Amino acid sequence: MDDNRPKRRKNKYNPYTLHTENGKYYISFTDINDKSQTVQVSKNLFEQFDKFELEDISEMNEYDRHLEHFILSEEMLNKRNNSMIRTLEENFDFYQDVKNLHMAINELPEVQKRRLKKYYFDEKSFKEIALEERCSYQCVQRSVYRATVKIKNILKNL
Repeated sequence: MDDNRPKRRKNKYNPYTLHTENGKYYISFTDINDKSQTVQVSKNLFEQFDKFELEDISEMNEYDRHLEHFILSEEMLNKRNNSMIRTLEENFDFYQDVKNLHMAINELPEVQKRRLKKYYFDEKSFKEIALEERCSYQCVQRSVYRATVKIKNILKNL
């Protein structure tokens, strides 16, 4: 076989194979009796089958892309929908936890509250906070650590 054409995928509606050999053109297929057949065809007919095969591959790829996009979209929608649905009890628990956290933070001394906010919510480093407040790195680190311990204790006792 001296066919240099790449192998192409097939589907059940396109069961033939094209190939060339010694400058001649062939189409191979399995007949209705499940026997392999090879037929020599003209160059023009071979090119028409080749063109049809390329169009068929293009349509299969287009279908696959749309199907994949559809499935992905359905999966994502289901995931989002499932993740967004909370029971009434879950909503209540979530809002109660948020309320308790705010209450616990409000019970902290002003310095700890300020440093905790800068560290966790403003995403500043201990070094940045220390420079802003003109104190040592360790002082800020201890202050934030103690604030988190106090918050945990307050929440535990609720």
